[in-house]
Amino acid sequence: MSTQIERSFPKITEAGLDDLRRRIGVKINETAEPWCYEATRDNIRHYAHGIGDDNPLWCDPAYAANTQYGGIIALPSFLFATNRIVSGYVGGLPGVHAMWSGANWTWHKVVSRNDEIRTEAYLKDLIEHDTRFAGRAVQQIYHVDFFNQEGDKVAEADSWCFRTERDHAREKGTKYKEVRERGPRQYTDEELQAAYNLYRNEEVRGAVPRYWEEVNEGEELPVMFKGPMTVTGFIAYAQGWGGLYIRANKMAWRLIDAHPGVGIKNRFGIPDVPERVHWEEDFALEVGAPGAYDYGPERTSWLTHQLTNWMGDAGFLHKTTCQVRRHNPEGDMLFIHGKVKRKFVEDGKHMVEIEQQARNQDDELSAVGTGIVVLPSKG
Repeated sequence: MSTQIERSFPKITEAGLDDLRRRIGVKINETAEPWCYEATRDNIRHYAHGIGDDNPLWCDPAYAANTQYGGIIALPSFLFATNRIVSGYVGGLPGVHAMWSGANWTWHKVVSRNDEIRTEAYLKDLIEHDTRFAGRAVQQIYHVDFFNQEGDKVAEADSWCFRTERDHAREKGTKYKEVRERGPRQYTDEELQAAYNLYRNEEVRGAVPRYWEEVNEGEELPVMFKGPMTVTGFIAYAQGWGGLYIRANKMAWRLIDAHPGVGIKNRFGIPDVPERVHWEEDFALEVGAPGAYDYGPERTSWLTHQLTNWMGDAGFLHKTTCQVRRHNPEGDMLFIHGKVKRKFVEDGKHMVEIEQQARNQDDELSAVGTGIVVLPSKG
């Protein structure tokens, strides 16, 4: 039985924004402990399996030993597990909801098995918006640099959350009005089997090189399927990624005791974390979402999964962008489409730019992205 709790949440204030603006450009010295400090075999595999990626380059040491890397490497999106700020751990505006909404990544080197990762981060910018979801919203952008144990910068990223007023999103937001009115989607066995065929036929390029000369502008990548969305799937991702606020017992109390705004009482009167929008439908509805929904970094990782499947072991994923456009609630299916936009040579490297769109079962736009892949050349 559904139980709604009537309450009001904190608002976005000018004083809170002024405090945040003073933090722009200031290095963040104290952050939440990352889920992973090292790219161990298990950490890499758990993250890969959390997004449904079984590429043997990340998961099979015997296979990876015969590649150019001589052993397993981390999938590019694994770095989400090594820093909580890039994953949405925002500061300021206590009690105001944060929705992770996108990232721009640049990778410089692969992360090899057992590499140790340290990070540096700062608040980069604040941008105010007027949104259909929640009216006034603040885009809070962070920059994070990632270094290995040798001091080499392996990657950098800008990621952002939208800070929204939960009361406004629930009471006046119009974005998901139709979704709530039409109710849960029920699939036929035939619809499910058609989608599952995309899993059955999913191709991992692997050891067969994809040469730059063989790629044509305008060609389409195989459609990648993700879903149907379940809370089980969201939890599987959190197992590999670590989540933002998932803690137990004493550790949960310590987090909420230090940051009271993180603790929002559940139906038992117990303070619990806002991250439960991903598995607790009542609370997701209370903040204006259409139901329990997927994670933003998870969605970005799905887009990079399509690119790494396509490029093969000899390719290198250099850049990606991802903008989240709507929630994927329980029951949604997601179909990721990619197309080669252009081929070019830069600094002697043969590159391909790919456009991506992710749409749900009702053809609603869920995310857009781009990728730049370095491919081997026959020349």
